[in-house]
Amino acid sequence: MFFPQHFFHLLSKHSNYHFSPFKSVAIIITTLAFTGCTSLNSNSVAKRSAKLSTGIQKAYSVAPHTADRISPMIIQNADKYNVDPILLAAVIRQESSYRNSVISPAGAVGLTQVIPRYWQQTCSGDLIEEYNNINCGTYILASYNIKAGNWPKALAYYNVGPTGYNSNNKMKKQGEKYAEQVQQHQKILKGAL
Repeated sequence: MFFPQHFFHLLSKHSNYHFSPFKSVAIIITTLAFTGCTSLNSNSVAKRSAKLSTGIQKAYSVAPHTADRISPMIIQNADKYNVDPILLAAVIRQESSYRNSVISPAGAVGLTQVIPRYWQQTCSGDLIEEYNNINCGTYILASYNIKAGNWPKALAYYNVGPTGYNSNNKMKKQGEKYAEQVQQHQKILKGAL
């Protein structure tokens, strides 16, 4: 089993231990057991992408060519940032319904609805381009999970931002509702897999 080097870096960064790849396998296997392994955590990227594509088509009524194109990007970026690909697919469903051309009134663009004026310095490239957009959205989500300490709060941050969530009760409720909607999309997709 191969674990990306950045995974060991994340583990050692958030603990008092220093990891070596060989000593960490048992810890990582235990960690994966408690983080909600899905059937999309094994096999090749191509096999996992094909399975995810089928699930996205069934769960969200996404056209096959769109699901086939976007699924590998979801898998690759989910792996890169240690995010559940089913959660990422659910965020995309909530944000854009798999329509890359969507632009929100706030100026958010693309599949993950990233706001370029906030994220262009952090995320390189054209944020309307699908791969860059998914990469940036996944990075933001993973960063918020580290900051928030749990996925529901990270999802709320993704919707209203940490400042809005922590300083405004109405925004907090909006963020919590958003998190519930994403989790519902996640449940539907899991059922379709």
